[in-house]
Amino acid sequence: MSIKKTGVDQQLIRDLAGILNDTNLTEIEVELGDLKVRVSRQAPTVHAMAAPQPAYAPAAASQSAVVAAPAAVDVSKNAVPSPMVGTAYLAPSPDAKPFIEVGQKVKEGQTLLIIEAMKTMNQIPSPRAGTVTAILFEDATPVEYGMPLVVIE
Repeated sequence: MSIKKTGVDQQLIRDLAGILNDTNLTEIEVELGDLKVRVSRQAPTVHAMAAPQPAYAPAAASQSAVVAAPAAVDVSKNAVPSPMVGTAYLAPSPDAKPFIEVGQKVKEGQTLLIIEAMKTMNQIPSPRAGTVTAILFEDATPVEYGMPLVVIE
């Protein structure tokens, strides 16, 4: 007769937390049989970010979609954070019109961008209505969980 262990293995959680600290990850998840453990920490708030170079040159019509991060923007209060790790895109394809541009008014639920994660394209909706005042990432670049992507005021 086998005895099924109940409760949570606290050492496993400590080990996973140690891995988070050692690797600078923000989240780790482990599945052992029917037990699933996820350990995460809040990503640090980013107040200013240098934009990396684009993976491809945007079309001439999308030059107005260039990343803008005005110094007066309060990123911590109005930013839309990344809900996942992946590659963020401003348009559905390299030659398509971007979903949003700085200065554009958006509605709640409107698609702001796409994040590709594990070969799946995930549309990221606007959490609120407002005006896009800054785009804090360059098209086709990697993003981290919790990273501010777009500022909507």
